Amino acid sequence: MTPTSNRASTRRRRRLARTLVLAALLLVLMADAHPAHAYIGPGAGFAVAGSLFAFFAAIASAFLTFLTWPVRLIKRVLFGWRVRRKARFRRIVILGLDGMDHGLTGSMLEAGKLPNLAALRDRGAFRPLGTTVPPLSPVAWSTFQTGVNPGKHNIFDFLTPDLRTYRAKLSSVEIHPPRRSIRLGKLRIPLGKPELRMLRKSRPFWGILGDHGIFSCVQRVPITFPPEKLRGVLLSAMCVPDLRGTQGMFAYYTTRRRDEGEKIGGEVHHVERSGAVIRAELLGPRDPMRDEAGDLRLPFTVTILGPGKAALEIDGNRYELAKDEYTEWVPVRFRPAPGVSIGGICKFLLLETEPEFGLYVMPINIDPENPVMPVGYPPVYSIYLAKKQGPFATLGLAEDTWALNEGVINDDHFIRQCLDMDDEREAMFLDALDKVPQGLVACVFDGTDRLQHTFWRDIDENHPAHPDAEHLAGRHVIEDLYCRMDALVGKTMERCRGEDTLLLVLSDHGFGPFRTGVDLNRWLEENGYLVVDDSRRGEEHLAGVDWSRTRAFAIGLAGIFINLKDKYEQGIVEPGAEADRLRAEIAGRLEGLVDPSNGESAVKRVYVAGQFYRGPYKDNAPDLIVGYRRGFRVSWEAAIGKTTTAVFHPNTKAWSGDHCVDPSLVPGILFASRPIAEPNPRLIDVAPTVLSLFGVPVPDYMDGKAWTVGEAGRKEDEAVPVPSPTKSLAEVAS
Repeated sequence: MTPTSNRASTRRRRRLARTLVLAALLLVLMADAHPAHAYIGPGAGFAVAGSLFAFFAAIASAFLTFLTWPVRLIKRVLFGWRVRRKARFRRIVILGLDGMDHGLTGSMLEAGKLPNLAALRDRGAFRPLGTTVPPLSPVAWSTFQTGVNPGKHNIFDFLTPDLRTYRAKLSSVEIHPPRRSIRLGKLRIPLGKPELRMLRKSRPFWGILGDHGIFSCVQRVPITFPPEKLRGVLLSAMCVPDLRGTQGMFAYYTTRRRDEGEKIGGEVHHVERSGAVIRAELLGPRDPMRDEAGDLRLPFTVTILGPGKAALEIDGNRYELAKDEYTEWVPVRFRPAPGVSIGGICKFLLLETEPEFGLYVMPINIDPENPVMPVGYPPVYSIYLAKKQGPFATLGLAEDTWALNEGVINDDHFIRQCLDMDDEREAMFLDALDKVPQGLVACVFDGTDRLQHTFWRDIDENHPAHPDAEHLAGRHVIEDLYCRMDALVGKTMERCRGEDTLLLVLSDHGFGPFRTGVDLNRWLEENGYLVVDDSRRGEEHLAGVDWSRTRAFAIGLAGIFINLKDKYEQGIVEPGAEADRLRAEIAGRLEGLVDPSNGESAVKRVYVAGQFYRGPYKDNAPDLIVGYRRGFRVSWEAAIGKTTTAVFHPNTKAWSGDHCVDPSLVPGILFASRPIAEPNPRLIDVAPTVLSLFGVPVPDYMDGKAWTVGEAGRKEDEAVPVPSPTKSLAEVAS
């Protein structure tokens, strides 16, 4: 055999080995999937593909595109011409500002602090935007993109109970490993490919636009993972996991002996200091080669160079660390076998050097330039963006609220994270506006949601976590946030000049205070609907519940489930009349719930899902959706299935604002560059409106109604709904 053939044979063997390792990695991650707490707090979940798979998928997609382009071209010419004749606009731009509140926006408009939004209002329209029941981001954004109620799109919460185990699981994604595998010694090799299923039903309106030849660029709209095919490009958002397969697992390395306490979102590693050197390991995904090996590990060292200064050495590279300053995105690679690596990106933050050492590591994101799984469509889209602007966060819930909640990072650290994430989003959004002159451009910014969740305490003087005057001096986090979003709107308007572009600025819901948590499971227990084994009280996922005597339970952020026969593994309630009586009884009693500490009513309305939702998936909803009054929300414990000994719990966490209340209390915002006739527009109306304005027939199954959009310029008699007289943010918040 010649040297050339020897080398070729060696390369083939290496490629085969790499393929087998990546396949094994995928199988292990799929098989080891655990529930994720999503907003409530990240938990172990899943990672779903290898870079080799993404590479070949991209090649196959390009090849099929090449083969089928004549047919697609003819179709676009024939049908696209008809659509363009009927279209009102050449381009529609949707800027989503997650959680931007109508009350706060109106107050700041009246005070003259949002000049760009004021100009947009004066040019077109400003309205409160009706949200969904419940007003949760996955529910609302699913309704936004499909134009249907949750009974037709199947998303009712972040979490849903497993019908067999009652454990909480993600509501939007389902992962199944390949059905067959073989073992080679201790190795497990899958035969076939895993199944990754989007549980959100119905079709996004950009898919329908694509059927009519209209291009769409969709960036970071929640509940777009796994990425679906479309005529255009898409970057996924909410529920994209980190490299470890969780919804966001941070790491904290410290020489302090820390009281573990309650840990929901991260890992604490105690490290020893030897002189000026600290040695530790970064934990990665499960080892795909050996079942019992556990997590892959990447050693690193930190050398203290002086007060507040250190050097990090990891994966053969050296990085300077300065106290309270994040590094840039650092590439990290875990190596399960020679020639095989699994890469991601993360940021390091030096917290202290003297007298103790502290280092925070953000969750390891999937590297958009070398993704181990597709985080967009086509798979090369994330690579394009990374080449264009550098590395960026891919994790669905990228801002690390739980590191802040647990006191690992401080307020300034978290604000810096949010600003950096918004800067990354702005770069890709403005690039899309420059590159897409015709069709749809839609992008959602998360910072408005995350910063209001964590800093509502600043503007709510009645909040248990309201900071003292010293901490508040010169700090205007939420006001500064709204002003930054106004500046973003200004940049967007500059790129949307001309009568052939319609600009919509909207949010999925508003915001309010979260002062008191309600343990629904404790209330159900006190009222005889749920039975708990006291020796197991406090375990997650309702592990201590006696299902043989439990008729109702709560899990997630939205509501209450009836323990039905023939639905749940240990169901005891007969469907039909018995279940209907139980729903009505619980709803009636719960609407009278009062907080004894202050005499405030906690619940505004309880929605019976079977009567409220319409569609083939309404039976997957919680039986009862609780619409809390302002200031209340489901407790942290009840959300993940823990049972406590009290119904009401003061919320002292940084996460001090929320929108898990009755939807009438938290409308979103809608600004438009053209007048809108409807006085009460809803989020569910966006999809049919966009289709109609592009000249595309609105499907009969859509529940939303297309708005009447006027011509350029405001009608003189059109009212602008803003609060009057002007209120301060603190007054609006309270």
